[in-house]
Amino acid sequence: MQWEATEPDSVGGSCLFAVYDPVSRTCHMASAGHPPPAVVSPEGEVGFIPVTPGPLLGVGDNPFEVMSLTLPPGSTLALYTDGLLGRDIVSGSDHLKALLAELSPVEGPLETLGSALIAQTPHAEHPTDDITLLLARTHAVAEESTATWEYPADPAAVQDARAHVNAQLEAWGLDELKFSTELIVSELVTNAIRHAGGPVTLRLIRDRVLVCEVSDPSSTQPRLRRALTTDEGGRGLFLVAQLTTRWGSRYTERGKTIWTEQALAG
Repeated sequence: MQWEATEPDSVGGSCLFAVYDPVSRTCHMASAGHPPPAVVSPEGEVGFIPVTPGPLLGVGDNPFEVMSLTLPPGSTLALYTDGLLGRDIVSGSDHLKALLAELSPVEGPLETLGSALIAQTPHAEHPTDDITLLLARTHAVAEESTATWEYPADPAAVQDARAHVNAQLEAWGLDELKFSTELIVSELVTNAIRHAGGPVTLRLIRDRVLVCEVSDPSSTQPRLRRALTTDEGGRGLFLVAQLTTRWGSRYTERGKTIWTEQALAG
């Protein structure tokens, strides 16, 4: 994100937001007046993603267009502020593209690539604007490391969700996570059925961490709070937060997804 003055009495911020799904290998992006990210394919081909920029944050209220594309495993994304390009955006973009092609970022650590990109930027020593560079390399989760189920808006489906999760974790050899995951799934699926209706989708992803996702058709975001001793409810998300290393929520085309992460042993 980058802030800049647009008029004497207004300040807006450019922003690029990206979400990558390693299961479907799909990346969704939206831009608020931000320069387009560069992408390097596993074969070394370099290009810029044609994201349609919307207005700066804080300037105007037009909707933002979401760009979706499928990225092969091993693709490298370069996200940056316009300070990396210099005053001439066209020549700066051409120079960045040439540098990415020359440095072959499909292999090697991203820290080394980032340092080389900054070092070879002509105006990096005396920049006229702030420079921020973010590099990310995509990977894919194997099909056998994911499991997905869909349930109707029926409270009895919570018991089915617990059974499915326990069976899947046992098949993956993650018995030590059965108790905590069962509690997490019970809370999230119950809340989805109670407050959002159906269908409710449950997905488990076994990667560097165990990811649990529950999707429902409501766009209402959950709110973590500490329940009082006299409250009969309101402890679900607090319990989920205690059992996980991270959790969050994201909007989807037809509602939202609440996700959690748990560390794997070793």
